[in-house]
Amino acid sequence: MAPQSFHYSGLTTGVLSGALDRREAEMDVSALAARAGIEHHIGEATSIDLEHRRLGLSGGETLGFDIVSLNVGSVTRDPRQLAGHPGVWAAKPLLQLFQLREVLEEAFRRGIASHIVVAGGGQSGFEIAAAAMGLAERHGLEPVVFLVAPVEPTWAPKAAISHLTRSLQRRGVVFMKAEVVAREADSCLLSNGERLSCGLLVLASGLEAPPIVRSLGLPMSADGRLRVSPTLQSIANPAVYAVGDCCLVEGAPRPAAGVFGVRAAPILLRNIARRGEGPPVRYRPQTRWLSVMDLGDGTGMAVRGRAWWSGPSALWLKRELDLRFVRRVRGRSTGRPGAVL
Repeated sequence: MAPQSFHYSGLTTGVLSGALDRREAEMDVSALAARAGIEHHIGEATSIDLEHRRLGLSGGETLGFDIVSLNVGSVTRDPRQLAGHPGVWAAKPLLQLFQLREVLEEAFRRGIASHIVVAGGGQSGFEIAAAAMGLAERHGLEPVVFLVAPVEPTWAPKAAISHLTRSLQRRGVVFMKAEVVAREADSCLLSNGERLSCGLLVLASGLEAPPIVRSLGLPMSADGRLRVSPTLQSIANPAVYAVGDCCLVEGAPRPAAGVFGVRAAPILLRNIARRGEGPPVRYRPQTRWLSVMDLGDGTGMAVRGRAWWSGPSALWLKRELDLRFVRRVRGRSTGRPGAVL
């Protein structure tokens, strides 16, 4: 059960900044499933009944299952329930950022550079703020972009964050230490009592598992993800598997980053295919991983552990890795030789 197409997160900010066409970040799930000989039900699962092992589907029908594997990514954490208000966009699902680009471009084409507030000081918040500036810069505009976060960022080495902060400040991004607590007609209310003029609010306030995962009644982590053992099974129900952003491996907590879902996928496949045929394989997430940001101005910033660098070469590396991955997946779905997933 999956939608017709999949949006690849690694290229999303490139699309938002106007550097890439949205089609470059989309993959045809049906074609990939057909190539692999998998029955693809187009749609979304709306409920999971673990007791009776029935899956409720968006079309109203149900499917029975022996085991269920949750590879459903994440959604934006929204404790203030701001999503759904006019002029509010979430970092996930990714389709929202593609739609945000269309809204911003329409405004920019009319010469309107509205105030944009990005709520969240994690890597996504920084990257979305940079992408929004990049899109405006491509239209010759200088909007006011606020990046609002309640705590100092710690997702990269301090020197890297300082360098990135100064770079974004030079481009016009304003940093504020607070939390967005309410969305009003043309403004945002902050936790310090201040009001910011706000045409668009983008929520990048952390990630958690989608509601369907949180509704299962299974043990969850403090940040709202399903707790799984190193065999990628729920610690409370071995018939439930999960990989990627929606889960957290016991004893090896890692951030919600795509690299872990990709690396865990072969182990998930092996354990499901060989279920009951000997001991399952254990997944051990790496302790260091490469993360490259697209800064929307032809440069990027790469971080791996305590090492980092910034500039055009970092963006070149990101494009090379991300576009190669998309080409490989598309190559497998269209049957081109030599493609691997």
